[in-house]
Amino acid sequence: MGDLITAPRAGTPATGPVEGLRGPKVEKMVSLALQGGGAHGAFTWGVLDALIEDGRIGFEAMSGASAGAMNAVVMVDGWLEGGPDGARAALSRFWNEVSLDGDLWPVQRGVVNGFLDLWKNNPVVDFWTRALSTSPYVSNPLNVNPLRKALAKHVDFERLRGAATSAIYVSATNVWTGKLAVFEREVLSLDHLMASACLPTVFQAVEIDGVPYWDGGYLGNPAIYPLFQGAETRDVVLVQINPVERRETPRTREEIQNRLNEITFNANLMRELRAIDFVDRLIDDGVLGRNDYKSVLVHRIDGTGALDDYTAASRLDARLKMFERLRDTGRAAAKAWLAESYEGVGRTCTLDLRATYQ
Repeated sequence: MGDLITAPRAGTPATGPVEGLRGPKVEKMVSLALQGGGAHGAFTWGVLDALIEDGRIGFEAMSGASAGAMNAVVMVDGWLEGGPDGARAALSRFWNEVSLDGDLWPVQRGVVNGFLDLWKNNPVVDFWTRALSTSPYVSNPLNVNPLRKALAKHVDFERLRGAATSAIYVSATNVWTGKLAVFEREVLSLDHLMASACLPTVFQAVEIDGVPYWDGGYLGNPAIYPLFQGAETRDVVLVQINPVERRETPRTREEIQNRLNEITFNANLMRELRAIDFVDRLIDDGVLGRNDYKSVLVHRIDGTGALDDYTAASRLDARLKMFERLRDTGRAAAKAWLAESYEGVGRTCTLDLRATYQ
């Protein structure tokens, strides 16, 4: 389990062919690139739910960080258990479980309530406000993480590792080397998912084989390049929940920090989109041969407009009503994308890459 998979040319799977997730009505196969972003990952839940319900698109491979990785793993495991309907049900159960309305242990509920500052006029809030300004090794000595219980309950990792199904790539940040680590489905465990979602200001680093890891969003949110080796399809559907642009200047300390987080968690994605566009132009110009290189057809489902009113701070709002609003927003975005861009899948890049990264 190493740092930074080296990708061969597109269409050359690293671990052999996979079947992917194919429903009875599938007409086109794509890869999914799923961003992380805390509670905003419920938007991706809605996107996936709508795509599965529509049924015309299958999923050959997927890459994700943090909440994006959890959505991918929960969906694939649910599909293995009960097909498309099982995948939709698994996503619903998972997001209900991790909400503040879910079945958390009392100590976990206390931790989450403190972190998310959902209680007003309560001394617990003041305690956690002070705690979050200290090291998690002091503020959270037991390293309580409610996501661990939910994932352990809802995902059969042994079944997931052994199945001939969609390829999955989970991103994490190697604390020692500062490099991106990408873990494949065949080795995935609960610890890998915890590492991918480990915010270092809240949770202690997750050690895997003696190496500490932090949230994958810092270096790959999501990492797109593994999809070039894990799937035959040229189509990558990016589900983006962190806004690239906000037409306002942050002024308070909180606003500044929130905007910095958004920029940081999009930075490497912008670099990958730039690289894809550069290679595609070299192929179109004949500098790179089409026998050795394939153009990547990038599509995007995002919350532009619909998520503008959700600040970065709302990524910490774990109320079920919040999740359900985001889910419904994601479903609407996916349906709009299907109506507008479905015909372009397999034919063209429906996302203007240059306009996105410049």
